Amino acid sequence: MSDPKQTLTGQQVADEGLDDWRLVLGRLRARFRTSDFVTAARLTQRAGEAAEAANHHPDLDLRWGRLDVSLASHDVGGITSRDLDLARTISALAAEEGAEADTASLQVLEIAIDTPDEAGLTPFWVAVLGGEADDSGVSSPTGDVPGLWFQQTEVHDEPRQRFHLDVWVPPEQVQPRIHAALAAGGTLVSDAEAPSFWVLADPEGNKACLCTWQDRG
Repeated sequence: MSDPKQTLTGQQVADEGLDDWRLVLGRLRARFRTSDFVTAARLTQRAGEAAEAANHHPDLDLRWGRLDVSLASHDVGGITSRDLDLARTISALAAEEGAEADTASLQVLEIAIDTPDEAGLTPFWVAVLGGEADDSGVSSPTGDVPGLWFQQTEVHDEPRQRFHLDVWVPPEQVQPRIHAALAAGGTLVSDAEAPSFWVLADPEGNKACLCTWQDRG
């Protein structure tokens, strides 16, 4: 893994044993909780300085009592050894500041539209969301709205659910969420594609998927 341009598989990332970090929707993510805002701000500054020294820049999201970090190597479109190295550095800084990693709450939301005509819908959603079209659908250049992607379907005449939510979580969080959803009156529609994703439905039949990096190459 010494080649800084070589992208890593999800399993290779998992095998690195980065306890503070999880691979969620193509990015290495961590959430560090602190006892106050000042500590979180100081950790943000130190993480930024480390990133500048490494010439490898993560997304840093500072909130009261926490810092969220998201890493990826944009030049090669994946996770590389550069991300692993910086993740270890930031974890060490977090430990020095007394911050605690919270992997259980990590998640990313995507919205999917079922359509037989992706090309026909894309310009509208680019305009409405103020986004950009890319290979995965429509993304926000500022990252402040969920990504939108199009699931290719056949033409249907009957009414059906056209939107569904994809909730990306660490693999160990899938079963607790399924159990909670079932206890809340939902149903497990399908686990045929597990551990890549599970399909759930609320009491009225509206569907959502719990998604992980597993079995995606």
